[in-house]
Amino acid sequence: MEETFVPFRGIKNDLKGRILCYKQDWTGGFRSGIRILAPTTYIFFASAIPVISFGEQLERYTNGTITAVQTLASTAVCGIIHSIVGGQPLLILGVAEPTVLMYTFMFNFAKDRKDLGQELFLAWTGWVCVWTALLLFLLAILGACSIINRFTRVAGELFGLLIAMLFMQQAIRGVVEEFGIPRREDPNQTAFLPSWRFGNGMFALVLSFGLLLTALRSRKARSWRYGTGWLRGLIADYGVPFMVLVWTAVSYIPVNDVPKGIPRRLFSPNPWSPGAYSNWTVIKEMLNVPPLYIVGAFIPATMIAVLYYFDHSVASQLAQQKEFNLKKPASYHYDLLLLGFLVILCGLIGIPPSNGVIPQSPMHTKSLATLKHQLLRNKLVSTVRKSMRKNVNLGQLYNNMQEAYNEMQTPLVYQTPSGLGLKELKESTIQLASSTGYIDAPVDETVFDVDKDVDDLLPVEVKEQRLSNLLQATMVGACVAAMPVLKKIPTSVLWGYFAFMAIESLPGNQFWERILLLFTAPSRRYKVLEECHATFVETVPFKTIATFTLFQTAYLLVCFGITWIPIAGVLFPLMIMLLVPVRQYLLPKFFKGVHLQELDAAEYEEAPAITFNMLREDQDPQARITRVDSGEILDEMITRSRGEIRHTQSPKVTSSSPASVGDMKPAYSPRLSQRAYSPRVNELRAELSPGLTGKGLELKETPSPGPSILGKSPHSSSSS
Repeated sequence: MEETFVPFRGIKNDLKGRILCYKQDWTGGFRSGIRILAPTTYIFFASAIPVISFGEQLERYTNGTITAVQTLASTAVCGIIHSIVGGQPLLILGVAEPTVLMYTFMFNFAKDRKDLGQELFLAWTGWVCVWTALLLFLLAILGACSIINRFTRVAGELFGLLIAMLFMQQAIRGVVEEFGIPRREDPNQTAFLPSWRFGNGMFALVLSFGLLLTALRSRKARSWRYGTGWLRGLIADYGVPFMVLVWTAVSYIPVNDVPKGIPRRLFSPNPWSPGAYSNWTVIKEMLNVPPLYIVGAFIPATMIAVLYYFDHSVASQLAQQKEFNLKKPASYHYDLLLLGFLVILCGLIGIPPSNGVIPQSPMHTKSLATLKHQLLRNKLVSTVRKSMRKNVNLGQLYNNMQEAYNEMQTPLVYQTPSGLGLKELKESTIQLASSTGYIDAPVDETVFDVDKDVDDLLPVEVKEQRLSNLLQATMVGACVAAMPVLKKIPTSVLWGYFAFMAIESLPGNQFWERILLLFTAPSRRYKVLEECHATFVETVPFKTIATFTLFQTAYLLVCFGITWIPIAGVLFPLMIMLLVPVRQYLLPKFFKGVHLQELDAAEYEEAPAITFNMLREDQDPQARITRVDSGEILDEMITRSRGEIRHTQSPKVTSSSPASVGDMKPAYSPRLSQRAYSPRVNELRAELSPGLTGKGLELKETPSPGPSILGKSPHSSSSS
């Protein structure tokens, strides 16, 4: 994004870029066919369930002035408008926790004022929304979103982890409240006797943990060993909403044996109930608000404008991070301008405004990346099988796959075609091909595993389109009419889903991965290298990683603590914005520039796994021996039912493989990336059980076969 503070230039550039690909935004979605329903359903539940919960919170805190009907209506109206005329269709809009906190604060202020009171509360919030929109217009016109360029991964991932903590906090708080008496309920009811309250709480634990565990498990269904491929894919795509239905059904099992109200379920008036639609005509009452309060509305409007500017821009940034390899331009300035119009619309009809939300927005992008992967994979698998029937060699097979990949790329009128292409062939595949005698031998599945190797070749790409956003917003709107059905869902299922969303947002967050690395025993850190890992693990000293992570953790805890402070808690995004000058001016005084660029890289860069059970041909076996405690080795083995022991991480061996790994000769391939050995690997390996004596087992270890670029920072040449 161009950094410009010239009035209207940012909005003009955004419109110019997005209009050129507007048609493709729609055709790309429709060409996906029925597969588009998988990310649509996934993000619908991720959007609707928190909004329903926030609506129930507002219903309690505003004495029924705002309910789940209003929060669902706001999410649907704003989502539909944004999906049609918005700039970035990957951005998901919804009523967020800061909005709930601000509306609660404003209600508590207004209800005790004789000349305002609960009767004019919505009319006064209408004026707050008018002032908020004017401030958002000003920010968009002056190009304030250009500051987002300085909002680096350190701040973005810290904010994402903070949102995950808030979701988990809401889940824990909700489960704890299941043991108590809800507000605005008669404590003399049978269901609120101590014994029944305890029973309700324990049942809530079963339902919430049941949903959490089964939802997490179903998302990984594609890696299961059981079931056919289409069944595993179906479970992975639709398992989470199905689990919501399953655990809702489970909640009705004891319904005849317990008092009414156990388990507790959602509470909200139906949209056709008397008085439920009185807020839609709030515009008529706005002129009844005293002038002093109209002017005073500017104060909370300033706070809300800052919150929306930050939340909306950061949610959009996290939805289009560099590692997603998006091809279409961003639209920060125009989307902020559109948000101003949406805020005015919501204020005039008496519903809380919606803005870009986290973690739903990046979750939407990830689900569309999965969709694009499936579409590309199906095309490549079909191409590979056709090529194998023609007995082509490995080079011809790769060329055929590259051509099929290019056919699946949508040509964009405003830019050159994607230069990503397929990833390089794996070294093991090249070696297996050369082991047959010559590299031009016909390829079969003993050399190229269609089910696994195709996945390794595909880069990360996203199906950028508008249809999934429009459909999910429309489904949220349908929930308003389906309120009698939604009220059958237990609140404990909602708390389980909150926890699921918190955990689901963690993969890919380098901050979270570094926290886990801190808790990894020194003798087990080599296991990090045996899986795909971020490059900083090999290029940055562990002491630097630990210091940087502890700083981020302390800052995260300060931000989380601020959210507990009444009123001031809604300003926690200001602490996140403060990270911009901290990163730019303070951190370089304590960390080397090259280390900061690795730990705060704009793109999530992964390094391939480095195996420890294979020895390079050009190395002295005695020079590459490290002693490891026998317990560490046994953890890598499993005992089968008949008593044999086998390694869980054995190299790929097929009928065409040589007798031993050492017999494999490296085969040259122009597609094989040249990689240089990383000295950082030695440092990690040197930490393996340093105090052991000759009683330990000897483990031969090597870096990955062939050279590696992992030791060379892609930024080091420009760093100091």
